[in-house]
Amino acid sequence: METPDNATPSTEATPAATGIAAQDWATASADANYRAAVVDLLGALAYGELAAFERLAEDAKLAPTLGDKAELAKMASAEFHHFEQLRNRLSEIGVEPTDAMDPFVGALDGFHKQTAPSDWLEGLVKAYVGDSIASDFYREVAARLDSDTRSLVLAVLDDTGHASFAVEKVRAAIDADPRLGGRLALWARRLMGEALSQSQRVVADRDALSTMLVGGVADGFDLAEVGRMFSRITEAHTKRMAALGLAA
Repeated sequence: METPDNATPSTEATPAATGIAAQDWATASADANYRAAVVDLLGALAYGELAAFERLAEDAKLAPTLGDKAELAKMASAEFHHFEQLRNRLSEIGVEPTDAMDPFVGALDGFHKQTAPSDWLEGLVKAYVGDSIASDFYREVAARLDSDTRSLVLAVLDDTGHASFAVEKVRAAIDADPRLGGRLALWARRLMGEALSQSQRVVADRDALSTMLVGGVADGFDLAEVGRMFSRITEAHTKRMAALGLAA
C-alpha cells in the first residue's frame, strides 16, 4: 500500500538495469536457482493475496456501517484478482500454484493467528501496517527480478484503496476518542515486530529465496544491503504511523 507519506519520488535519474534485472523471464529462468527463487516468491505472494482476500471478508463483518462493508468487499475483490494473476502466472511457467503456495501457508497462517484483531479499528491498522510492510519487502526484491516478473510483482502490489480508507477511519476514531491512540500504537508496534520476524523466518527457510537475497543469484543483496533494506522498511513504517496519527 502506498500513501503520500511514503511515496517520495526521487529527483535522481533511475540507474540502468543490469544483470538479471535487464533480462526477461525466458533468459533469466535458464538459471535453475533463479527460477526456484522466483517460484518461491510468487508462491508466497499468491498465498499472501489469498489470505488478504479472506481477511478482508472477515473484517467486513466487523464494519460499523453498510458503506464500510461495501468498501471492504471491493478491496477483497481486488486482492482476489491479484491472487488470480499470480496463480495464472505460476501455471504459465509450468508450476502447480498450490505446490508453490504450500510452503508458506504455515508461516502466514501463524502470523494471522497471532495477530487476530479484536475489533474493527485493530483490523484496519493491521491491514494498513501489516500489508504495507509486506509490500515494502516485495518491492525491494522486485528491483532484482527479471523484467517480466518485476512487472507482475509491482502490479499485484498496487494499493487496493485500503491505505487511504484506513487512515481516514483511524484518524477520525482517534479524534473522537484520543484514548484510542495509545492502544492502537501498541498494536501497530506489535504488528511491526511480528511481520519482520515472519519475513525473516520465511526467507531463512527457503534456500533459493535466501540465496537470491544475499547475493548468491544474479544481482541479489549482500548481507549489509539486507540490513539496509530492513532499515528502509522500518523508516517507512514510522511514516505510516504518523499518517495514522500514532507514535511509532
